[in-house]
Amino acid sequence: MEQYILSLDQGTTSSRAILFNQKGEIVHVAQKEFTQIFPKPGWVEHNANEIWGSILAVVASVLSEANVKPEQIAGIGITNQRETTVVWDKETGQPVYNAIVWQSRQTADICEELKTKGLSDTFQNKTGLLIDAYFSGTKVKWILDNVEGARENAEAGKLLFGTIDTWLIWKLSGGKAHVTDYSNASRTLMYNIYELRWDDELLEHLNVPKSMLPEVRPSSEVYASTAPFHFFGQEVPIAGAAGDQQAALFGQACYEKGMVKNTYGTGCFMLMNTGEKAVPSKHGLLTTIAWGINGKVEYALEGSIFVAGSAIQWLRDGLRMFKDAKESERYAQKVESTDGVYVVPAFVGLGAPYWDSDVRGAVFGLTRGTSKEHFIRATLESLAYQTKDVLTAMEADSGISLKKLRVDGGAVKNNFLMEFQCGILGVPVERPVINETTALGAAYLAGLAVGYWKDQSEISSQWAIDQTFEPKMGENKREELYGGWKKAVHAAMVFK
Repeated sequence: MEQYILSLDQGTTSSRAILFNQKGEIVHVAQKEFTQIFPKPGWVEHNANEIWGSILAVVASVLSEANVKPEQIAGIGITNQRETTVVWDKETGQPVYNAIVWQSRQTADICEELKTKGLSDTFQNKTGLLIDAYFSGTKVKWILDNVEGARENAEAGKLLFGTIDTWLIWKLSGGKAHVTDYSNASRTLMYNIYELRWDDELLEHLNVPKSMLPEVRPSSEVYASTAPFHFFGQEVPIAGAAGDQQAALFGQACYEKGMVKNTYGTGCFMLMNTGEKAVPSKHGLLTTIAWGINGKVEYALEGSIFVAGSAIQWLRDGLRMFKDAKESERYAQKVESTDGVYVVPAFVGLGAPYWDSDVRGAVFGLTRGTSKEHFIRATLESLAYQTKDVLTAMEADSGISLKKLRVDGGAVKNNFLMEFQCGILGVPVERPVINETTALGAAYLAGLAVGYWKDQSEISSQWAIDQTFEPKMGENKREELYGGWKKAVHAAMVFK
């Protein structure tokens, strides 16, 4: 009987179960959306029990629809929306509050308080992160401070904390394993990424009891087996876990120092493998753990762009310039250039390397001759310019110059965007055959732990290119276009 690896991809808006075969090909996918809860402006929450229910549902669906028996699953890999925080009761297994999602800004006041105390450098020097409501630490503190009885119960050792990977492993194992992996721990604002331990000083500043925290384990090992009552009578090894962006880096086979992937989703997430050395950033990037495997921990530099695919959705839904996002490519190719138009899509401020949350979107260079086609092309080009901004910062921090960029995510199907991206970077852009790199990364981590794949070189040989885009743009043109973008960004930053 053929064996498969089951990848559980627990995202921000939906949960998916994906079956992979030995060749790293997708056999079947099941997906289920769940409720987004917005208690107040800027707050985003999920019901952790509903997420767990959605995972059980997609596992049942993917097996029955693919006609695969539970005993054919060699191992389970988990990848997850990072930073999202669950606190639950150790005895009953019930969450004490909704999961607070990575996007949620409800802990902004706690962050300001920590910054006012002059703790920014303390946190960054230990965790590689900035003090921000994005990360888990302040979310845990908020739950303990705001839910009746939570702090007392936490201090009495009755509550557990976990990011979504931890919650799912705990549930799947029937409460036997309270663990996370290095990549997820590195996003909590409580984990010292250099000493590889929960940091007592940071926990004191956040007032979080250490007894709540999961054990931190490698990204590829058997953490526990499924409780038979959750997996159709089978005890299947739960054998891999990594945060979504790190899992995508692994799925893209970026195993060597200096290799970079960019995921073009709602926003963009770019990660560079920096090897066994953590590189502190002087240019507004995050230093993070990529994964722990084969007894080694490897690090990455990460830059995030807040608005990417959502700018194309804005053209479609807000400005009604086309009915289907796919049409953006056709419109952009109808004109030779943007005719000097630049769109700076800073709808929610600018992320790396600018970190200015007060900037708003702007358009420059309009003339009477500007058409819809110019406007659409300029919006698509803005994704490539923002990517260059982050990559320039990465090269400056790491001292490594980029040789090629591997890409994934919804927007990479747009050939115009990929061609312009490689032109503006001056390096080849590689688009893989399998675009589901996040789920694939989790599958690879689990498969390596159970011996389904031999080693990382076997995986690298499976990684296949759909298309390589070679740069055709001249150096002068590149500098002229990028110079215009820099001017547009700085002008946008002046107008507040």
